[in-house]
Amino acid sequence: MEVISVGQYDLIYNAFSFTIAAMGAATLFFWLGRSQVAPAYKTALTLSGLVTAIAFYHYVRIFDSWDSAFEVVNGSIQVTGVAFNDAYRYVDWLLTVPLLLIELVLVMRLTRAETISKGTRLGVLAAVMVVLGYPGEVATDAGTRWLWWGLAMIPFVWIVYELFVGLKKSIEAQPEGVRGLVNGARWLTVLSWSFYPVVFIFPMIGFTGGTAVTLVQVGYTIADVVAKAAFGVLIYMIAMRKSELEYGPRGAVQQPA
Repeated sequence: MEVISVGQYDLIYNAFSFTIAAMGAATLFFWLGRSQVAPAYKTALTLSGLVTAIAFYHYVRIFDSWDSAFEVVNGSIQVTGVAFNDAYRYVDWLLTVPLLLIELVLVMRLTRAETISKGTRLGVLAAVMVVLGYPGEVATDAGTRWLWWGLAMIPFVWIVYELFVGLKKSIEAQPEGVRGLVNGARWLTVLSWSFYPVVFIFPMIGFTGGTAVTLVQVGYTIADVVAKAAFGVLIYMIAMRKSELEYGPRGAVQQPA
């Protein structure tokens, strides 16, 4: 781990702290919000809360690992000899990234066959993308990092294709009053996920030392908040809107669980 400045350490420390609070609050919001939507959409909100709950746990572990890796000595930050465990991120992504795509499929309420086929395909692609990214993340030379970055981009591009081509007809078949929200969730997924490969290459395009560490840690953290908590809010809004359209303003909460 590179030696960083006090300001860089504090920025990353506070980013982790903020994300713990955001993920914890989002988890409570999504799970309590299940009572406000029709039964058909409760599973999507359950998964939204599960995603942020998993992220909450892993950010607590990331926070503790970061705190253990450094100490303040005479007004400067020094490494303690305890390695910062960045693998927590990839364990988190391996669990949560497939679930994010499944959330979107579930809230669209497709046929059973479409839900299974599209959810499985997108979930597997997401898991493969994360697995391929990890060897590059821990590599120390640029050539190896570029190799695994390129390999991880293959399933990523496939996911983008599935979202904009494979789901096109399914989105067009959504109720008119909710179509814009579903399309917005699709765009938020693609745009927020596009930020991860950009952050990944920061150390390969000239950023070094504490600057590279700060950009990577803060960059991934911002992307996680948007891709999980903000995306979950869109899923909640879609579930609420579709519940109202299908059962009326009060029908959703009157449906049996």
